Amino acid sequence: MEEKVLKVYSQNTLTEIRFSGKVKLAELLEANGLMPATPCGGNGTCGKCSGFLKGRKVLCCQEHIEEGGELYLPEKKILSKIKTDGTMPDYSISPREGYGIAVDIGTTTVVLRIVDLKTGELLNAVSRENPQRLLSADVIGRIQACLEKEKLPVLQGLIKETISDLKEHALKMHGLTEDDIKKTVVTGNTTMLYLYTGRMPTSLAFTPFIADCLFGFEENGAYLPPCFGAFVGADIYTAITASGLITKDEAAVLVDLGTNGEIALFDNGKLTCCATACGPAFEGTGISCGGPAADGAIDHIWLEDGQVKYSVIGNSEPSHICGSGIMDAIATLLELEEIDETGAMPDPYEFAPGVVLQPKDVRQVQLAKAAICGGIRTLLSREGLKPEDIKTLYIAGGFGSYIKLENAVKVGVFPKEMQDNAKVIGNAALSGAIMLLLGADKKYEPSSVETECINLAQQPEFSDLYMESMFFE
Repeated sequence: MEEKVLKVYSQNTLTEIRFSGKVKLAELLEANGLMPATPCGGNGTCGKCSGFLKGRKVLCCQEHIEEGGELYLPEKKILSKIKTDGTMPDYSISPREGYGIAVDIGTTTVVLRIVDLKTGELLNAVSRENPQRLLSADVIGRIQACLEKEKLPVLQGLIKETISDLKEHALKMHGLTEDDIKKTVVTGNTTMLYLYTGRMPTSLAFTPFIADCLFGFEENGAYLPPCFGAFVGADIYTAITASGLITKDEAAVLVDLGTNGEIALFDNGKLTCCATACGPAFEGTGISCGGPAADGAIDHIWLEDGQVKYSVIGNSEPSHICGSGIMDAIATLLELEEIDETGAMPDPYEFAPGVVLQPKDVRQVQLAKAAICGGIRTLLSREGLKPEDIKTLYIAGGFGSYIKLENAVKVGVFPKEMQDNAKVIGNAALSGAIMLLLGADKKYEPSSVETECINLAQQPEFSDLYMESMFFE
């Protein structure tokens, strides 16, 4: 059979791929190390793996080719605003010689920090987009990729290589070597730890969703903090540790805003946790004009003298809207009455040339914000509490650090009664991992109090509270 040649232009590099017969474009690219981004899991719904073939736009995950030609792939954008720091309570350390490494494997980003184990000094953090997003933007898609497409080795390899690269870079920055590293803590949600350790996530894929490994042990030289359940992982464990909320005699809620939203309620010495499938809309994925917090992203939108204004990362021409900008966009359009209380939006709205928010995008945000707010209200209802009973609302995660709180409340991510008591604590998952690395007092860890992890789908009130939270006030 005659060989054909596909010339692929990506990252200013030309790669020639030889093939024969009829093949799926995405599989051909993956086999040659040019895996396209498919946040939707290859279903053809997100449009993020688009390229230009013979002058026409194609979706790599859907296109089959049998002739040669030239394919142009968009350049990957490097994230400019990955949150690498977070607040921590005053705590004492258990000094030891050498250095340690704390890693937060987020669904969207990966952050690594070197710590002086003797002094507690935090050295510069390094971060990168989680390359597993090339296969899927969320944990469900990655679990499916393991079970249906045998992609566990690929997913594990991607994250291992990324952490290794970040580690090498961080060591060089500070003139250190591998021998200087005496301890490592790796946190992340349950799925991320499964993929990092090469465990097949079968138990996370089917009811009753009971994880067959909840970690809380050391493996291959890294300590993996405990997970609460299948979808409430070590990241929320370490975020709670960093918040210090279980050491205070008050009702408090912690929300980790990310692709996999996680919520914790502490009251009367008891900690109740849950996960809610808010999806990646808050981080730009699944939004027609959405994208990462990179150069060209509209990151904030506001009204000034009746006119819509916006800022762009990198002071460049706007090409898309990132998560914080999407939140501002919805709040602004509500103020302009372009969106009504049901979420209806008669016409698309153009913020900049080619950057257009569609009615379907508003629906995606509604689903995400209803999942978070409905989850909060469900936890409160189970414990006989009201939003005004909460003394502190801790907001963790990178996305939560960049949003305008008043707009998040206006959109309905959080109950408005909690706005005045909100405290943004940054990348609390990484901060908590650092505390574990430095031997902080066990009183900060959730394992020191009574804990319960619930499944929202099994709570009778969640369905009604979720639907109520869909509306804009």
